[in-house]
Amino acid sequence: MLSKVKRPRAGGPTPLQLARLLRSAAVDKKAWDAVVMDVRDKTSVADYFVVCDGETDRQVRAIADGMVEAAKARQLRPLAVDGYDDASWILLDFDSVLAHVFLPGERSYYDLESLWGRADKRRRKAV
Repeated sequence: MLSKVKRPRAGGPTPLQLARLLRSAAVDKKAWDAVVMDVRDKTSVADYFVVCDGETDRQVRAIADGMVEAAKARQLRPLAVDGYDDASWILLDFDSVLAHVFLPGERSYYDLESLWGRADKRRRKAV
């Protein structure tokens, strides 16, 4: 089995630092239950998932926008953005980090936290 090794760009954040940055940006936009999931041992798709939800489609878009702006401040841009028009589940692909921003019903329906099993979750309370 081939392992995907990702090295940060010179001066760029590590995947974990990027995941934490995206989670922090989500919390700044009042996202609910923002978590970082370590999926390195589960998949080669990404190293970390950032999962959160917002109350309305407008807030889901604002959370995703906040994440993109925080990344841009570090000279990073998502490789792809999906679901922005509908805004029930927005996916931001930063290669080694995938950010999932859901409406509450969508998050519970897809239940990525359970789907990816015992992936290590890092939760931080908003201060």
